[in-house]
Amino acid sequence: MDPETEQVLDAIGPRLRTLRRTRGLTLEALAATTGISVSTLSRLESGRRRPTLELLLPLARAHRVALDDLVGAPPTGDPRVHLEPLRKHGTVIVPLTRYPGRIQVFKQVLTPREPRQVTHEGYEWFYVLAGEVRLILGDEELVLRPGEVAEFDTARPHWFGPADGGVAEVLHLFGPRGDQAVVRAAPPAP
Repeated sequence: MDPETEQVLDAIGPRLRTLRRTRGLTLEALAATTGISVSTLSRLESGRRRPTLELLLPLARAHRVALDDLVGAPPTGDPRVHLEPLRKHGTVIVPLTRYPGRIQVFKQVLTPREPRQVTHEGYEWFYVLAGEVRLILGDEELVLRPGEVAEFDTARPHWFGPADGGVAEVLHLFGPRGDQAVVRAAPPAP
């Protein structure tokens, strides 16, 4: 085996261990999710077992990362994010990041729909890119225009959508466990 391939294979175990620990998973929890035994996972992480495609595919699925991220594939030279739009709750959502368990970033195209406030665990932050956004937080109602930002705890009843029956676009950050974006700049004074 050539030295470059050997080096790539040797780096997979530590990368798997770091990924698991970063996500706060035990070997037992990962074994339950993937169907791979604890001993096999331990040997993979320590480098005592060579990774195979049959082992890496369920690990990539469990961690919700591309197989290239597990292997540490060399960059292809194309820095573009390949976007895969989804339709959900009357909006088009374009995921810009793929970090399960951490703050997620989306571009969201909001289309008209009836307001229905919801609550859930997490923290939301959004920046209006285009159009006007109507935000309902409990009994409070606001209209945000391009360049304005809103942030709130999602345990508070909330809903947001286009303000004028048209379409609005936002850059949306969501922290699933109450993770909060830290904003270090303020919008210009009117």
